[in-house]
Amino acid sequence: METPLKVLITVQFSPELLSKIQAVSPQLELITITARDPGDVQEEAWQEIEILYTHKVLPESDQAPQLKWVQFHRAGNERFLDAPILRKPGFKATSMSGASAPQVAEYVLEMLLALGHKLPELYGYQNLAEWPKDRIDRFNPRELNLSTVGIVGYGSIGRQVARLLQAFGATILATKHDAMHPADEGYIPAGMGDPGGDYLQLLYPAEALNSMLQECDFVVVCVPLTKETQNLIGEAQLGVMKRSAYLVDVSRGGVINHTALIQALEGKQIAGAALDVYPEEPLDADHPLWKMPNVILTPHIAGVSQEYNSRAVALFVENLERYLKGEKLLNLIDVQRGY
Repeated sequence: METPLKVLITVQFSPELLSKIQAVSPQLELITITARDPGDVQEEAWQEIEILYTHKVLPESDQAPQLKWVQFHRAGNERFLDAPILRKPGFKATSMSGASAPQVAEYVLEMLLALGHKLPELYGYQNLAEWPKDRIDRFNPRELNLSTVGIVGYGSIGRQVARLLQAFGATILATKHDAMHPADEGYIPAGMGDPGGDYLQLLYPAEALNSMLQECDFVVVCVPLTKETQNLIGEAQLGVMKRSAYLVDVSRGGVINHTALIQALEGKQIAGAALDVYPEEPLDADHPLWKMPNVILTPHIAGVSQEYNSRAVALFVENLERYLKGEKLLNLIDVQRGY
């Protein structure tokens, strides 16, 4: 009889989803403990587990001597990159990149349409119960059809955005860290994304960001937060954008320099923005962004979905099967690169 392979799951899943995980192999012994910090898990459990599935609970290196792989429940895990256990030789950590792509891409599409069709201003007049006399000129939209949309970071979210934009006839540009390799090697839910990089008119290297920005009517920011992407969009980048262009941010707080963004919005260097992430969350009640008529603010909810856990478990199941076969895991985190 094979030695049980102990898997600790600190996220609360339904019995149906746990059954899908267990069905991978009878060798798996699932330990389910809903935990918010390492102290919620008994020391005995830490000592025996080989695989950890977690949102934000990580043990110290000596707490879990048998631990070889952690699967994170979210795509963005930059706050854990300095954890000593992730830097142990041979240790594997994987992200949930791709699991949130469908809902975040729908959010992006929602914001592109809302900005282009001037919904913030329309709602303003609705609240005033006013029918503006210049409504034809005032609400003349920027259609996605025949617009150029630039995607900063062509990962799982950017690729699903590109897929959705195909139906609108938009010209799609993107930047990618390694533009010489347009294919997606991460997790791709069936029927999602752009596995081969086929939906793009042009793929720019990250160093050519400004060249792409000046061509765009809409810009979607969806890169991870790393040392290289901190303040990636600042005064210089906003300065080369069209004055008629709109910006949508679903990346991480800190990728866009908000001081520069506020100045660009106040000075009408760009037409408007939709933001779901911020350098500090929640956003202060007296923050100037709240009162800007050309801005849509949402409270970091672009990735929220009733389907998220199902997609997360589907990815975990595939990675478990790969782990048991000794194959390369999907979404491996490079702690040096930052994602």
